[in-house]
Amino acid sequence: MNKRFNKEIKKIAIVGPESTGKSTMSTQLAEYYQVPWVPEYARYYCEALTEPCVLQDEVNMFHGQYALEQSVLAMTETDFIICDTTFLTVKIWSDAFFGETPQIVLDALQKNPYDFYVLLDIDLPWQDDPLRDFPNQREHFMEVWHKELQSLGANYQVVSGIGEERFKNAVEVIDDFLLRID
Repeated sequence: MNKRFNKEIKKIAIVGPESTGKSTMSTQLAEYYQVPWVPEYARYYCEALTEPCVLQDEVNMFHGQYALEQSVLAMTETDFIICDTTFLTVKIWSDAFFGETPQIVLDALQKNPYDFYVLLDIDLPWQDDPLRDFPNQREHFMEVWHKELQSLGANYQVVSGIGEERFKNAVEVIDDFLLRID
């Protein structure tokens, strides 16, 4: 458990299929709430790959994401942080690409829960990016996200909308979560 003065630091995760605006949303939310955010380590890692991704790369991405998150938690003086993705993303990609998830990731999902997930809907237009793979499988991955979050018993809300509406909807569900935990 991450604590600050005997108070648990809450982790709010911004998740969803590819091209749903997770990185943009997480930085906007962190700025709005004036809290730290944890960037998506996998993006930096994959940009540096010179060979096709293998299962060990997924393990490496897990370790990188975990280390980033722990460093932000160790330095924060706020009651919560915003996380641009989670270890659950490693599970989803490992299952999709390799048909299995490394045990270390499965163990971490149980030992390092997130307090609230904002699941971004697939209602945004697809944006091409060299690190994105599945423009025609967004519905499938949205279903996978629901299934995985439900299997964890996760507290989550789906956020839809375009532009400012999407941001306002995210703020609304986060504000509601924060009110419920006070």
